[in-house]
Amino acid sequence: MASPTLLTPTSKLKPLLPIKAKATSAAQPHPPPQQQPLRRQFLTLAATTTTTLSLAGLLPVTAAFAASDEEYVKETEVVINKVRSTINMDKNDPNIAFAVAELREASNSWVAKYRREKALLGRASFRDIYSALNAVSGHYISFGPTAPIPAKRKARILEEMDTAEKALSRGR
Repeated sequence: MASPTLLTPTSKLKPLLPIKAKATSAAQPHPPPQQQPLRRQFLTLAATTTTTLSLAGLLPVTAAFAASDEEYVKETEVVINKVRSTINMDKNDPNIAFAVAELREASNSWVAKYRREKALLGRASFRDIYSALNAVSGHYISFGPTAPIPAKRKARILEEMDTAEKALSRGR
């Protein structure tokens, strides 16, 4: 015996009644249609003024440009030297935590500055430095600033630094 709540192939479906929205007193009226043209006029005026002033040379136009090649080379060499000096420090050196913090700050600023430069992304020096910085930062984040870097990882990082330095000297 079928229960009355089950649907069976022979059951007849009742049509659903449409739901009517109730009018509430909290309904807010739409803004008057005159406000939108005023906004458009303001935006048009602002865009025209900005364009005119920038073309006339009164408003400085700051185009997004890549950092100079010389600046990239100098800052990359500084980061390379910091990485080498930090990972070659003795594990009992009392200044190692300070050196690691300094290295992390330098590497974070280097990465933040050059990661979005499309002109540098294809360079071999950028790729190698980025990879080495990632390995060093990952190690110190995972194991702490006083943990020595394992010999195999250290050798790979130093090799990437050498390769990057060679690429930098060749302008790559």
